[in-house]
Amino acid sequence: MNDLALARKAYAKDICAMACVNDPRIVAAFAKVPREDFVGPGPWRIAGGGWGYRTTEDDDPRRIYGDVLVALDESGGVNNGQPSLYAGLFAHLNLAEGETVLHLGAGTGYYSAILAELVGSSGQVTAVEILPKLAERARAALEPWPQVRVIADDAANIRIEPADVILASAGATHPAPQWLDALKPGGRLLFPMTSRRGGGAMLLVTRLDGAAYAARFLCSVSFIEFVGARDSDISRRLAEAFAQDEGASVFSLRRDRHAEEESCWLHGDGWCLSRRDPERSALTPSSPRPR
Repeated sequence: MNDLALARKAYAKDICAMACVNDPRIVAAFAKVPREDFVGPGPWRIAGGGWGYRTTEDDDPRRIYGDVLVALDESGGVNNGQPSLYAGLFAHLNLAEGETVLHLGAGTGYYSAILAELVGSSGQVTAVEILPKLAERARAALEPWPQVRVIADDAANIRIEPADVILASAGATHPAPQWLDALKPGGRLLFPMTSRRGGGAMLLVTRLDGAAYAARFLCSVSFIEFVGARDSDISRRLAEAFAQDEGASVFSLRRDRHAEEESCWLHGDGWCLSRRDPERSALTPSSPRPR
């Protein structure tokens, strides 16, 4: 095993330990996928540990095998995100071989490759990226994973096929109806629900049997905005709701028609994050049901 492979293996163990992840499949995926193939030639602009961007000493790929962001477009705030965060998110998604995954805001595809490792050759990953140059880089870097398809398009407007998992890597103010509609029974939606200036938390929504949806916030995050999935009024109200309890009282997502009530943590048009148990938040018979 060469020095770079050893560095990648140590990196995988370290970031998973930081995220309290003990799933050997996730460790193995991070140890296998070459991050340098997705971030362009070095030296690189990296950030982490509370510091701003800094330039690596040289173009040795071992410089990017730490829990650091790597700038893809520094002026636009587009990065290859923090590895320990994604390790933890993948653990919460509990991905299984053969599952179908939609990755929105895939950038150059590094985390799409990790997803492909986790769902295996019998699974499928669709990586969507709005910036054509990043999508082209992703397409080239992801060639070793034939189960991955790259789409260069606006993820807010594409037609979405039924999926086991939908992961968004950009901040939305609300769950888009088409995301919820596309979830298969048992399907999981995970996205940064962010208010003004990109601050917010990762929201995990799970479609249960029937029409009930469990929902909970996992951790605080800051992401670039998801173009097409932002609403200024919801952003303002979301910031106010986070200020109350940081989302700790959210247990379900409701899609039935109802007037705003005390159990509503954040009430929207066609969706509501609720303090009620998921089983009590199923759709009413008169409400339209997701497919």
